[in-house]
Amino acid sequence: MTERRIALIAIILCVLFWGFSFVSIKIAVAVFPPMTLGALRFAIALVFLFFIKTALAGSERLGRRDLPLLIGAGFSGVTLYFFFENTGVSLVTASEASIIIAAIPVISMLAEWAAAKIRGHGLRVTMRRRAGTALSVLGVWLTAGVSFSVSGSASGYFYMLGAALSWVVYCFCTRPLFKHHSRIFIVFWQSFFGFLGFVPFSLMEFSRWGRPDLPVLAHVLFLALCCSALGYWFYARSLEILGIGISTIFVNLVPVITAASGFLVLGDRLMPLQWLGAALVISGVYLALLKAP
Repeated sequence: MTERRIALIAIILCVLFWGFSFVSIKIAVAVFPPMTLGALRFAIALVFLFFIKTALAGSERLGRRDLPLLIGAGFSGVTLYFFFENTGVSLVTASEASIIIAAIPVISMLAEWAAAKIRGHGLRVTMRRRAGTALSVLGVWLTAGVSFSVSGSASGYFYMLGAALSWVVYCFCTRPLFKHHSRIFIVFWQSFFGFLGFVPFSLMEFSRWGRPDLPVLAHVLFLALCCSALGYWFYARSLEILGIGISTIFVNLVPVITAASGFLVLGDRLMPLQWLGAALVISGVYLALLKAP
């Protein structure tokens, strides 16, 4: 099996985990405040990642030259991202929260273009990728936007937009690290620095900590092991092999999975336009994946 196919399987598993994560966050954030939930899930994830890193990358060492990018990626892609996402999900529905994430491929495409301009050379974005991105964004609006209502909190949407911007910064901080280190080494240290960013904010939320029951703890474990540890590891493989553009457009599958999980777990309704939107998202991702002849 080629590296590209393995990377495609990894990103598909990743978005499956992340699609279901919005439902788990919605349930867990009712007991654990946003930053406490982030600290808890990454504390558990770090234990899991430590053993994998020791087994697969025990000889790799942390160098000073890596610290700025690792800290930047950890703070933007872990601390800031989950501050915005967990807070946003607590203010709007799971489907509404996931729709703003559709901005990630568009923002990343613009960021790639701007970075290329700064470096003094152009960036060739194929028409297929542009069309695939546009088609997937339209599909997301149909999939998640059908349930929009004026009663939703406007601040919740701004928090989710902050999550999208933070994720793009994370991608650009992570990509250069693959030149010197393995994926598991990178993900472990990013998670470590991201966890450190959570700690002071979590302590400020101490008075709001709740008492979880077994179902809530199960959702926290799912978020920690599948969405944080494995999700970030799988996404790193995709980011290294497929690049920022393709990896981020796959994120638009998240609202499709979220809508389905919301229907199965939370009782959200699925309307005909949402099925059409799901088909458009999948078509858009497939179109962007096609190689130029």
